[in-house]
Amino acid sequence: MIAVLTSGVALGVHVPGLLLARRLTESGLPVRVDVLERFLPPDRRSRIPASKHAFHRDFRLALAGQRLSNQNSTGPDEEAVRTLLAEWTAAGVDLLVVLSGFWLPAARWYAAQRPGVRVHACHVDSVASPSFTSAASSGTGADGARAGYRDVWLLEEHAGVIARTIPVSLAEPVRWAEREPRFLVHGGGWGMGTYAARARELADCGLALDIIAYERGDIPGAGAQARAAGCRYFMIDPDWHPWHDDGFPPFGRVQSDGTAAYRRSAAHHDSFHLARSAMAMISKPGGGTLMDSLAAATPVVLLEPFGVHEAHNARLWEQLGFGIPYAAWQRSGRSRALLEGMHHRLLDARARATSYPDSLIKESAR
Repeated sequence: MIAVLTSGVALGVHVPGLLLARRLTESGLPVRVDVLERFLPPDRRSRIPASKHAFHRDFRLALAGQRLSNQNSTGPDEEAVRTLLAEWTAAGVDLLVVLSGFWLPAARWYAAQRPGVRVHACHVDSVASPSFTSAASSGTGADGARAGYRDVWLLEEHAGVIARTIPVSLAEPVRWAEREPRFLVHGGGWGMGTYAARARELADCGLALDIIAYERGDIPGAGAQARAAGCRYFMIDPDWHPWHDDGFPPFGRVQSDGTAAYRRSAAHHDSFHLARSAMAMISKPGGGTLMDSLAAATPVVLLEPFGVHEAHNARLWEQLGFGIPYAAWQRSGRSRALLEGMHHRLLDARARATSYPDSLIKESAR
């Protein structure tokens, strides 16, 4: 059995984990998904929503909080982890795919007790993210020489393309000529960064936008501030958290009266439908966003990164010709011809990228 280990505080980690589990399940492999926050002490878990709201409202505070996470040496509740490890043993888990570095101590301990167990540290970013560089996952360097441990880089550049990915959908990307003249604007799972200000700028220029809001207060109402023409608003259900279940985020369009009918696909996150049909995503360069970009062959207009790892992601996407910094795109007159060229480069890269779940499926068949 394969255990996919995610963290619910970062949808850019959690959703790729769910996608990996879905692709493996479709092939008939036994898979389980374990979300780190389910095993935190209740008082710590209860503080997460307040932190998310604070970080959403103040990007500088979020950046400071990220730096503090590098010093985090606390982990899940020890008794809960012991129970989980017993479940893994009973289920015959022999591969741990770690998408959050905070899982590494438990994964290392489990693998050390059971010869033949493999640990894949699956990085959704182009360099190690804070969870993999934090004190809570310290000592991982020794794993490099240990049999069964492997780093898997989903944003590894090879010969001018991305070496491997987790496919989001089996559907082919929407052809450029068939795309709506719309742009998807978001700030990642926590709605962080400068996306809201950029959305206002672009709406004032008359662009048609699909904006993923984080909380209802982000959405203009008919009273104080009417919605700009051509702007549609969407949200993840604010009452849902990834540790509630193993499904994709409930997602829906917010109507003019403030109501939203949330839905969730069994195949992938519903916001991907917007990414597929857009001319570009306007977002900070999180690993999950870039995975969507490759899968949909949709360019990224790059906003300010959240930390060093996202700055590396942005440089990679720009270097490969898959994205462009927001300021540069503005200077180009918001050129759609530039975006079309990126779309075609992404199509080529998508066709050449290796599927990580397919490689696991082939390994299991040996």
